[in-house]
Amino acid sequence: MKQKLDSTREGFGRGLLKAGANKNVVSVNADLSESCRTVDFKNKYPERFVEVGVAEQNLMGVAAGLALAGKIPFISSFACFSPARNWDQLRISVCYSNLNVKIVGSHAGLITGEDGASHQALEDIAITRCLPNMTVIVPCDAVEAEKAAIEAAKINGPVYIRVGRLKIPVITKENSRFELGKANVLRKGKDVAIVACGEMVYKALLAARLLEKENISASVVNCHTIKPIDKNLIRIAKEVKAIATAEDHQITGGLGSAVSELLSENYPVPVVRVGVKDTFGESGKPEELLKKYGLTENDIAKAAKKAIMMKNGKL
Repeated sequence: MKQKLDSTREGFGRGLLKAGANKNVVSVNADLSESCRTVDFKNKYPERFVEVGVAEQNLMGVAAGLALAGKIPFISSFACFSPARNWDQLRISVCYSNLNVKIVGSHAGLITGEDGASHQALEDIAITRCLPNMTVIVPCDAVEAEKAAIEAAKINGPVYIRVGRLKIPVITKENSRFELGKANVLRKGKDVAIVACGEMVYKALLAARLLEKENISASVVNCHTIKPIDKNLIRIAKEVKAIATAEDHQITGGLGSAVSELLSENYPVPVVRVGVKDTFGESGKPEELLKKYGLTENDIAKAAKKAIMMKNGKL
């Protein structure tokens, strides 16, 4: 059976449209409604669609004002512009006041591809999860991105949702469990656990199959909520005593850091992180970039084996 492909930005667009059943939901944009897939919301609810133009700081400020007026604004732009360019407004206007603003950063990660380093946001998880009051979500596929938008509209407070434009495999179902702050175990294993987010969850599943050929049993955990991190990961660490993490993001400050922080304080086990290693990306085809920067299923399998060796005292 051929794998269904869809982008997480498309899933977000569908979720925003459904969330729009709540008349307080407003879409605020910075001249990227087509790219960020808010155009369907615009067509159905034009009176609740706001266009500020290429002015990302103003984008965040307008959203803060709407939240103070009782609305639920979703602001959408490329992640390299929002939450990057307007981080000051996010910190002070939104998070400091704990306002009900939802930030959607699209075109994140190396899989943005040919747009190159300037547009491949690789730091957005780090700069959002460090802010007080913030919830950070990285959906693994389009179905989960749709659910993330719907759930974000229901909770009070700042939320960041990271999405991308590349069509990636859909690995969850409409009836799959999605609860903010609760990771999903997609595969059970006893030797090592691979904790991943975004499109790297699919890569983690492929890595687990590679490991199975070597008689290594790997759990795969979809950690769609980076903050708050699921403390159930402590139990998983106790079961396998070796962890690998995988993310299309800087190796510093993202999922791997969040998992390492949680486990180091509660149940220290070897953690080997797969991510972009303190460098910027470049223009290229997504799969070629993932290979060059060490974010393939083979790299994840290698990291998992290293964690097992560390667990067994062989490294």
